[in-house]
Amino acid sequence: MLLALYSLALLLVLVVGAPFWLVRMATAGKYREGLWQRLGLVPRALREAVAGKRVIWVHAVSVGEVLAASRLILTLRERSGCTVVVSTTTRTGQRLARERFGSALGAETVFYFPLDFAFAVRAYLRVLRPRMVVLLETEFWPRLLTECRRSEIPVCVVNARISDRSWPRYHRLRFLWRHLLAHFAAVLAQSELDAERLRALGAANAQAAGNLKYDISPQQRAPVAGDSAARTPATAVELVRQHLPPQVPVLVCGSTCGQGSESEERLLLAALPSDVVTILAPRHPERFEAVAQMLDHSGRAWHRRSAWAAQPVPLVPGSVLLLDSIGELASLYALATVAFVGGSLLPLGGHNPLEPAQFAVPVVMGEHYANFRGVVAALESENALRLTSPSALGSTFAGLLAHPEQARAMGERARMVCEREAGATERAVKTLLAVLEKEREGAR
Repeated sequence: MLLALYSLALLLVLVVGAPFWLVRMATAGKYREGLWQRLGLVPRALREAVAGKRVIWVHAVSVGEVLAASRLILTLRERSGCTVVVSTTTRTGQRLARERFGSALGAETVFYFPLDFAFAVRAYLRVLRPRMVVLLETEFWPRLLTECRRSEIPVCVVNARISDRSWPRYHRLRFLWRHLLAHFAAVLAQSELDAERLRALGAANAQAAGNLKYDISPQQRAPVAGDSAARTPATAVELVRQHLPPQVPVLVCGSTCGQGSESEERLLLAALPSDVVTILAPRHPERFEAVAQMLDHSGRAWHRRSAWAAQPVPLVPGSVLLLDSIGELASLYALATVAFVGGSLLPLGGHNPLEPAQFAVPVVMGEHYANFRGVVAALESENALRLTSPSALGSTFAGLLAHPEQARAMGERARMVCEREAGATERAVKTLLAVLEKEREGAR
């Protein structure tokens, strides 16, 4: 009964929102891409790739989850004897997954996650016949979970988390989640608090296993295929490095966001020191133009990375390089004297401070970091991160830049935290292989 009500509610949302999405699809290619796959039309190339093979289906929503799961996916392929297929929800996640796994798994094994309707989910389960489904973080889709249970397909969750912002909503609906989450074969949470919350929702076997994002090395990162501004990370870093003036600090402001009429870029532009080169990387590509207009009105010298790369000129102190590309930011953190990680000055949950921390770069964030609560706590415990408010942003940057030795020591402590907390991928692989072995024994 509850599942039928859920399906009805999902259908009503799609019907009511149809005019909006039809306009979006008519005007923006990213909303049309993968539509038939989302509706349950399994690509012929995928059918051929999995025919007669043992399959593990891994679902990673977008870029962050694809990066976090990269080593896990490739290790599973090597050690399980199965064909691993990967679904994503977003266009950028799809492109990165094809870039990342195309040569190892085959580009045909990457596809868009189906809408959570019975006809779409069943179409993929009939073709893939997966021995196991692996979900990243909290992709708890009721119809998928129900169909897997009915088909006796074990479902595992890795890198699971319940953010502070999401927890009240999950908790209020715990009577709905209890039945669905009780059937997971394994639940590996990022922290003990996440595991406690998941157990309270009905996942009795949830256990803390660490965060996969500690295991992402710089060499794993790559720009998204098809991005006209993209280069390999090493090339992007080298190009920028060649055009930086000697001894001038570099401030990398990554994953910056907007909310309503306010934006982190506006707050940052008011706080930037005048004697640094700034690399500014908005989180969402659709905001590139809006940020470019802010820079036009800021009075600062600035360059658009896509145009600058074709005819690079020296980046002078006080100038800003707008990173209008996808997939290069993580590697460009290596050039930073200080890094700011966005989504944190406004109440948006924050983004991943480990990306600069792994390069021993001192990290500054705002006070909104619920999405990375455990990571921030680990860095704070070693005095390896600075939290600041919008009004204190300028003085925070100035303080770190005025004391370079202290800033370098802070960055080194951040790198040590990354090394200390690594290992979640191997723990996840061992757990998943154990579930797979149990499934094999049950099939005999």
